[in-house]
Amino acid sequence: MIQLGPYRFTEQDAERTLFNGRTLFDLLPGGFPPDPSNPAAPHRARAEQALDDLAASNPPAALAEVWAAWHDAVADLRAAGAFGPTATGAVGGLFTGSGGVPKGPQGALEVGWAGAAGDRQNDRKNHGRPWQALCLWSSEVVAAFAEQGHPVVPGGAGENISTVGIPWDRAVPGTELQIGGVRAVISSYALPCKTTAANFLDGHFDLMHHRHGPVSRVYATVLEPGRVEVGDPLVLEPDA
Repeated sequence: MIQLGPYRFTEQDAERTLFNGRTLFDLLPGGFPPDPSNPAAPHRARAEQALDDLAASNPPAALAEVWAAWHDAVADLRAAGAFGPTATGAVGGLFTGSGGVPKGPQGALEVGWAGAAGDRQNDRKNHGRPWQALCLWSSEVVAAFAEQGHPVVPGGAGENISTVGIPWDRAVPGTELQIGGVRAVISSYALPCKTTAANFLDGHFDLMHHRHGPVSRVYATVLEPGRVEVGDPLVLEPDA
């Protein structure tokens, strides 16, 4: 087990985080193709150096450097105004499960550093790392898919939190969220997988890939644990 502050990574978590290290920077605003003028560029360079020099020989050191560099990159992007002004919506639904999808509705969640209490993932190779502690999806995106005839419902694709009234095109990696009593930062898009196929006509789960625009679920890292209830305010960039 590797401990970085309050965050615990299994050896597999560390391996998969390092495997995805460059992608985590690609997904930040202006991150791909890499731009030397981007505020995140020097932090990306630090992370890439660690990946090249340490990932094979000293995974804990590489992980610590990549983790710190990503958060430093986000801080500099925020200072440059990359995430825009505050926007306020609400928590439309909360969901947990014992593994797989769909997840069942809950009235409230106690959220710790590792995610929602009582929530589990069957596939720990691809899910459950500290930067995947929470999964969020827009209720408006779900409704739009449903209007097209897809049998998707809130919680059906494995999200923990269904948002209402948040401009989903701004729910990009690096964006901070205040979710009731929980502070979090969006870390990446959640890639679709075949376990969610039942939510889409003819099993076309790839329709919620971020390559199609602001339709993807997102993962978030918990910055401040707490309690969240259905109906709580959900604030994007609360300190902007």
